[in-house]
Amino acid sequence: MTDGSRDRKVRGAQIRSSREDKRKRRSTTRHDKELDRLTKPTTATTEPDPDSHLEETFIPDEQPFVETESVRRIKARTQRWLAADRPVHLVGPTGCGKTSLAMHIARQRDRPVVWINGDADLATSDLIGEYAETERVSERDKYIHNVMKSKDIVRDRWVDNPLTLAVREGATLVYNEFSRTKPAANNVLLSVFEEGVLELPGRRGEDRYVDVHPEFRAVLTSNSVEYAGVHEPQDALLDRLVGIYMDFYDRETEREIVRSHVSDVANDDIAYVVELVGQLRDRLDIDVGTRAAIMAAEGVAVTDAPDDEALVEVLVDVLASKLPDYEAVKDLRSQVANVVSDTEGDLS
Repeated sequence: MTDGSRDRKVRGAQIRSSREDKRKRRSTTRHDKELDRLTKPTTATTEPDPDSHLEETFIPDEQPFVETESVRRIKARTQRWLAADRPVHLVGPTGCGKTSLAMHIARQRDRPVVWINGDADLATSDLIGEYAETERVSERDKYIHNVMKSKDIVRDRWVDNPLTLAVREGATLVYNEFSRTKPAANNVLLSVFEEGVLELPGRRGEDRYVDVHPEFRAVLTSNSVEYAGVHEPQDALLDRLVGIYMDFYDRETEREIVRSHVSDVANDDIAYVVELVGQLRDRLDIDVGTRAAIMAAEGVAVTDAPDDEALVEVLVDVLASKLPDYEAVKDLRSQVANVVSDTEGDLS
């Protein structure tokens, strides 16, 4: 070796992060993007994500929420159990406000909110995730300037679904219509609520188990078991839930709820509509929820000079979709007309 050789500069690439560090960063970025996709509300102008494998990637828009004394009591009960790190199961008839309450409480926790809507076709993989993509990784190694090393790696990529993301990131899970999902699909919740671990059946290696984040909480909503399409959850899972049964709110609360949704109807007219809906709830064999009162008030708002006949038509139209045939609708019309006739009040 000559003395001149000492003056040569070392050639080669700069010091780089290890492949393991890069892999971890890519993994973290993927999870962050997927959580953001779940917790970001969807609007009509939102472009679909071509890489998404999630059917439920939205959070329902925030609705007006009314707090009267009766609402505050049930809200406080729910929050108490969430503070105790117990999942809460809100049960009640359709239209009694379960979902609105669950979403309001979830948003107040100041944590990400993850939404699942249960149905009979929902499977375990829809909750936790699955190997849903094939990922191709190309490596070009030119650490030595005149040597090229090329390698293509093809592997399956696991895509997390809502439950896994909520558990991992400490989100508040709102599982709407929980009892419409077949019990077998919900078995994965047992270890989440009891041992604080989510098992991912089908996933390979050490990533098969996910530790539950300490800030993870769950609020589940269900109709009562007598409703069509409702499955009775397994007792082992119910044993781990705090059950809070709800009924329709009192007239004062329903008036406030309707007023928060329909602003261009006089207060006296809202009170009259709410009273009529309450009377029908007591007389009919179908569920007449607060939503029916909101819809009836909306119908009144767009009716010119509404009288009793128009009011009967509005109420029949609001409730007719719950009936099986035209004969039942004719009977409904008769009962609605009687209630309007017997209830004191008039539209202004």
